[in-house]
Formats: sequence, structure tokens, C-alpha cells
Amino acid sequence: MNSAEADALKSVVKQQAKTTKTITSAFTQYKHMDFLSNDIITKGNLHFKAPNLVKWSYTDPFVYSVIFKDNKLYINDEGKKSDIDMSSSKLFKQLNSLIINSIKGDMFDAEEFHIEYYKSGNNSLVYFKPKDKKSASFIEVFQLTFNAQGDVEIVKMVEPSGDYTRIVFSNKVLNNPVSDALFNH
Repeated sequence: MNSAEADALKSVVKQQAKTTKTITSAFTQYKHMDFLSNDIITKGNLHFKAPNLVKWSYTDPFVYSVIFKDNKLYINDEGKKSDIDMSSSKLFKQLNSLIINSIKGDMFDAEEFHIEYYKSGNNSLVYFKPKDKKSASFIEVFQLTFNAQGDVEIVKMVEPSGDYTRIVFSNKVLNNPVSDALFNH
């Protein structure tokens, strides 16, 4: 993408983000590992509520949820609850920041990434490569695919080994009421 096209994408994404207060979306997650003949497929729902509440609820083939809230990662693994202080994990902080900022449209200003822009049919593909060597040892690149309206349709996290996790969003609904209780742990 040339710089004018990249600037146009940033503008569309930021404009879309300004009006987005909540998001509810189904997702399908594909975990690709070279040593497996088939990807591991899980399904669930994503909930976002401005300014920074995010919940991933896995529903198939197992029940598992992850909530990003108040600089903590809350996990509910079929009733077994735990939490992680994200301030002690740069990778979790970067992941949470990228998720929140992609929803808010602010991810293009992230200082911790080298950012590259590409066209992919009618969509835009943006690569976020961590500058920090420690983070880069876990994640080589985050790839976000945006549709023409500025919505994220696919998130792909590629590990240095070449293994990756690809999340495809579907049935996205914007600005419907989302209860705060949904984010309780």
C-alpha cells in the first residue's frame, strides 16, 4: 500500500472506532501447528465494551473464557478460575493493547511495533511486528485484516516457528447493549 492508501485506511478505521461503543461477534479460531495434519478449531464469542473491557468466550469444543479488565487477565476454565497480572507480562500487555486499540482505531500509533500495510483484494492487511526482542521471541507478527468499512475481520498471530493462530470474526453486531455483569469474574 502506498502512504496515501495507508492514511485512508487509518482514517476509515478511526472513524469507525469513534462510533463503536460495544461489539458482539462470533469467532472461529484456527490454531495451526506444523506437526499436526489439521488445524485445531475452536469457536466462541467476543464481547467488547468501551473503553477497555474485552471477553473471549470459547464455547466449542470446550467452555473457557478470558476477560481483559483492569490490567488483569481473568480466566475461567470450566469453573476453575484464575487471574494474571498483565503488568508483569509485556506480551499480554501488548496483546491486550493491540486488541483494545484495534477496536478503538488507535493501533496505528503503537510505538512498540513496526507497521506495514498491504492490499488483499478489497481488504487491507496490516502487519504489526514487535520491536522488542523478548516479545518478538514469542510473536513474530500480528496480522489484522480490515474490510472496506474499517472493521477487523481476521486477526492472525504468527509465532517465530511459523505456527499461528488465526481468528475469523462473523455475525458482528455494533453498539447493542452489553451488560457490565458479562465482564465479572
